[in-house]
Amino acid sequence: MQRRTFLKGSMASGAVAVAVGAGLLTPQTVLAAWPKAAFEAKGVDGTMSALFGGAGTTDSKDIKIKAPDIAENGAVVPVSVTTSISGIESISLLAAANPSPLTASFNLSANTEGYVSTRIKVRKTSKVTAVVKAGGKLFTASKDVKVTIGGCGG
Repeated sequence: MQRRTFLKGSMASGAVAVAVGAGLLTPQTVLAAWPKAAFEAKGVDGTMSALFGGAGTTDSKDIKIKAPDIAENGAVVPVSVTTSISGIESISLLAAANPSPLTASFNLSANTEGYVSTRIKVRKTSKVTAVVKAGGKLFTASKDVKVTIGGCGG
């Protein structure tokens, strides 16, 4: 029994070694595409331009942002976005006071429910904005999040 386990393990590691040697398992082929310029952009306008090409936005009451009013730890602020807008292509989150405002960007496939939930870093008290791209148009909603220093809640 131990001999069979040893032989199976040897065959599997040999197959992985051949795949790595052939370049089939390189990081470039397994990493997701991401908007590098948008994540490195400074300021909300620069981020919007890099991410969406500077298209105009429309405020929408169909987007609901759930985030704490007071975040005692700005490094892990839980945020969820829900929307009833149809034809959603992407949902992005921006924190205006961050040096690089784009904190998350999710590309959604057709017929996906308009919901994302994540934790973001908010440097200091700021407006957190959700940008929903649907049908080639941009819709936004914002919520103010107060970040306390030292977790005192004041």
